Order: sequence, then structure tokens, then C-alpha cells
Amino acid sequence: MAQKVILKKTDAATGSRNLAEITEPVQDYLKTFRSFFKEEISSDVFLLDQIINYLLRQKGKEIRPTLVFMTARMFGDIDKRSYVAATMIELLHTATLIHDDVVDEADMRRDFLSINKLWKNKAGVLLGDFLLSKGLLVALDHKEYQLLHVLSDAVKKMSEGELRQLKTSKLFNMTEERYFQIISEKTASLISACCQCGAIAATDNEIIINKMRDVGLNIGIAFQIKDDLFDYGINDVGKPTRNDIKERKVTLPLIKALEKAPAMQRMSVMRLMKKRKKSAEDIDKIVSFVHDNNGLTEARLTMQSYVEKALEDLHHLPVQNGLHDFEELVQFIVTRDK
Repeated sequence: MAQKVILKKTDAATGSRNLAEITEPVQDYLKTFRSFFKEEISSDVFLLDQIINYLLRQKGKEIRPTLVFMTARMFGDIDKRSYVAATMIELLHTATLIHDDVVDEADMRRDFLSINKLWKNKAGVLLGDFLLSKGLLVALDHKEYQLLHVLSDAVKKMSEGELRQLKTSKLFNMTEERYFQIISEKTASLISACCQCGAIAATDNEIIINKMRDVGLNIGIAFQIKDDLFDYGINDVGKPTRNDIKERKVTLPLIKALEKAPAMQRMSVMRLMKKRKKSAEDIDKIVSFVHDNNGLTEARLTMQSYVEKALEDLHHLPVQNGLHDFEELVQFIVTRDK
């Protein structure tokens, strides 16, 4: 019988480990991965090499390659297949971020000026295309066709999710069912691929590989809900950007609040959400509405249910090593402050 999984609170007050401490068992692998990644994206085109060097300075949390290595570690050894998988995923993820910045006309990325801000949109689009093509070539060069299939499927789902969200946001007919379909495709599909590819790199056991795909999907859904919570935060570290509200994106905290609110309040808030140009007062009213109608609380409970499902599934698998570290990484994902 699988043991019951209890979602633990993991914030600074509890003395929980930070990300560097949680990922310490795979830090040496991450260091090797960075060298592997840098080598794979090098170019003899001067402008491209210049942009890539700038890009490499923008180091994020590396959640996705970490998930690959932690998954592989649970079911076998971390070897070259793991590095190929992590590199493919990071290339894909980076390409989508750059393309997103172009579409959103973003000026900043990870506290750096965005690629499109410094080198214009054309360079941003071309760099994203270059990274996507390198992801394909990494797989083909190493004859990793199974990994290529998983990542190609993730790219397809991510694109479908973005287009589905674009259509839904214009029609203003977002439902909870549509919301979960969209985030499953546009965000969770890549997190799912991380765990699935990590398992593929370590074992031939199809049961483990398929179950880790499901584990990753549930982690990815929780990951996106956490991101959506930030936009409505008041006491979170850092000032919320309210970008979702400004861009008229209906996410889970608002959906949950709308379910609880009286009809007149719902109509009033949706009128505010539909406005292309919102005043600071409009935004404050929307945020207050979500808080007053328990939108954040309900969204957090939903997020926690996906984490618990992921960890319960994990406990049915024959993990060899690093189960606690993986669990702590999942807890970090849903308790991070940015």
C-alpha cells in the first residue's frame, strides 16, 4: 500500500533547505551539463556567438535539467543520455522564452535586458529558431530518437496551448476545464517531458517511464498555478507585476473567485478584466475581489492536490535513490517566492 503523502509547508520559517541545498546531490552533473550545453550552442557566426554569450549569462533556476537528473538518479545512473535529454529540454525551453519575449514585446528577462530589446525582434526570432534546430540536431547527432519523439510532442502541445489560450482570451469564455487544458499543454507538457526523458535515460521500464510522464504533468500543472498565484499576491516577496491582469488573462485564482461571488460582482469584475487599458484602481479592485472571494486559497488547495497526486504516484514506483531530494524539489517548486 502506498503511504499517504502530506504536503509540507516549506518556507524560510520552517528551516527548510533552499534550492542550492536541495539540488546539491546533482550539482556536479549540472556543472557538466552547463559545459555540454555551452558547447552544443556555440557558433562561428559572430553576431550569433555574441548573443549566445549574453544569453549564457542569464542563468535561471535550472529546474528543468534538475528534474531530468533527479529522475534519472531515482531509477538508475546519470550518463550521457541524461545530458543529451537535459540539453534538448533547455534548448527548447530557452527558445520558447525568447519567442515569448518577442511576442509580448518584453524588455526584461531574468533581470537582464531581453534579446529582442538589445538586438531587435528579428534577431530574437532567429535565435529562437537556431536553438530549436540545435535541439533537434542534438537528438539526431546522438541517435536519441525516443527522446526526440517526446520533446517533439511537447513542442506541439506547447504551441497548441498558446494558440488555445489566445483564442479563449479573445472570446472571454475561460472555464476551469479550459484553463487546465491550456496549462497542461503550454507549461506542464515540458515539465512532464523532463521527468519522462530522465526516466528514459535511466531505464527501459515502460511502466516507470509512463508513470514519470504523469508525475511530471501533475508537477507542471502545480508549477503553473503557483506562477498564476504570484500575479494576485500581496505579501509575496517582490512586487507582483499584475501582468496577467493587464493582459486580460483569466487564471485559476480569478476563476475560483468568480465561482464564489454574487452575480453582480462577477459581471462588474469581468467588465474590468475586459478593459484593454486598466487604471491602477481597476487592477486593485480585481485583486481585492479575488482575495475577498477566497480565490487564492482555493487555487492553492487545487495546486496542493496536484502535488499530492504526483508524489502518491511516485511512491508506487521502485525508486532506487534520491526520493527525498526529488520530493523536496517538488515542494520548492510550489513554495518558491518568485
